Amino acid sequence: MKRIINVIIMFFLIKDIFCFGQVTQFPADSKPATSNVRGVEYPRVTSDLRAIFRISAPEANKVQIKLDKIYDMVKDDKGIWSVTTEPLVPGFHYYFLLINGMQVSDPASESYFGWARMSSGIEIPEVEVDYYSVKDVPHGDVRSKWYYSKVTESWRRCYIYCPPDYNNSITKKYPVLYLQHGSGEDERGWTNQGKADIILDNLIAEGKAVPMLIVMDKGYATKTGQPVATTGTGQPPQGPSPFEEVVIKDLIEVIEILCVRVN
Repeated sequence: MKRIINVIIMFFLIKDIFCFGQVTQFPADSKPATSNVRGVEYPRVTSDLRAIFRISAPEANKVQIKLDKIYDMVKDDKGIWSVTTEPLVPGFHYYFLLINGMQVSDPASESYFGWARMSSGIEIPEVEVDYYSVKDVPHGDVRSKWYYSKVTESWRRCYIYCPPDYNNSITKKYPVLYLQHGSGEDERGWTNQGKADIILDNLIAEGKAVPMLIVMDKGYATKTGQPVATTGTGQPPQGPSPFEEVVIKDLIEVIEILCVRVN
């Protein structure tokens, strides 16, 4: 019985946070963002690429959205804060909630590593574009590989995209693309935020790209005794950076051993 009561209490807490049941009619011509957690209606994106945010915070004095700029939210008599942005540039945007000045993630959003921290995110779709949409085509897969770096004397993780036909032939050779993420992101960014695997699936199916391996590693590396690198800045003024050494001395060798069918 105690467990049942706890479950009921937790349901109502989640219901309050996500505003389930708060709205019976949604703004016309708007859809939930594809970056929302499953089943959550807000944030929503309109056809003219505005984002609509709602958050339940009845005790808060001030709530804002920190997106490409800071938007002040307006509170109704039920303690629900909301705001509609100006039209946003198509693509992926990181954002945060500012509640009484404190920066927190939005519980309605999936979490992404960006701005050198876990962040909320919203996908603003590009009109009449579907190159990053999941289609009825053969799909490759993304594999995670832990390897030991002799350069940093530590374990590192990379992701490897393998094309749809990779497992069908043990003799076919593949080119390799080593793909570098942006500052403040990590090895998860190209697939979580960038949908690189879906884009390649579609390009290969359309004959616009050759089947290839894509290797995505964390772009920061620190040698023993050096300050921990977190954003990719502060590289040495001359000679290769620690991350460049990792790629040349460790990662390429790991990939060639793991994926012996490399051109």
